[in-house]
Amino acid sequence: MSSISPTDDHKRIAKLNDGFRTTLVGGSVYMTAGVQGLGAEYVADAISAVRAFNEFSEGNDPYQEHDFGALTVQGHKLFWKIDYYDPSMQHGSENPCDLEITRRVLTVMLAEEY
Repeated sequence: MSSISPTDDHKRIAKLNDGFRTTLVGGSVYMTAGVQGLGAEYVADAISAVRAFNEFSEGNDPYQEHDFGALTVQGHKLFWKIDYYDPSMQHGSENPCDLEITRRVLTVMLAEEY
């Protein structure tokens, strides 16, 4: 499988995604019921792990936008995903590079909830 060269837009999206994911500022964060069901300490550990995540590879980040990750926290496999919506949160964003028209949403879920 050949690697996809990132465009300037992909690089900008990755920078915006990293900024949001590591600070949790500039978007909304959601935990699935399965994650929440493991308790407040688990949720805190999961958020810390997602914020620290930096294991991007061709396999989990083919467009180099840093919008997905998989990791294990306290023995539970987690996925996290960043999606892009328009300001009304009704449709996908037309341009995830433009903060004026894009709302980022980070969802953290157990792998079995995917």
